[in-house]
Amino acid sequence: MAEEQTGLEERIIIKDQHTKEIDLVNRDPKHINEDVIKVDFEDVIAEPAGTYSFDGVWKTSYTTFTVSKYWCYRLLSVVLGIPLAVIWGFLFALISFCHIWAVVPCIKSYVIEIQCVSRIYSLCIHTFCDPLCEALGKMFSSIKVALRKEI
Repeated sequence: MAEEQTGLEERIIIKDQHTKEIDLVNRDPKHINEDVIKVDFEDVIAEPAGTYSFDGVWKTSYTTFTVSKYWCYRLLSVVLGIPLAVIWGFLFALISFCHIWAVVPCIKSYVIEIQCVSRIYSLCIHTFCDPLCEALGKMFSSIKVALRKEI
């Protein structure tokens, strides 16, 4: 019984990330577009007091704006959504590829090379600068400064 449950847990853990379910209700679960593109009719078109159009025109304008925005977005997402998804997928795959196969190895190589340079630099500093600084320190350590305030 325990072996069956362990096998089931392994199958659940090994589940491919490409087959995960997407949420069709909450399409922005990480809220990346929370402060963007929240444009309603009232945000774009407003009539100040004293310059009202006919009520029928106002209602029709509201309906036309809302429905056309809704269907234009849907039409654009049908026509351009999938090609742009392919482009963005390719771009992020390219960025990941470059990071994995070029950037990280270059940084690791740089770190290895710089350790060698760092040791040589440290040796030079300790060989030449330390004795000079110690000599200057001993020379100037015998200087005494006295401050007097004259009135």
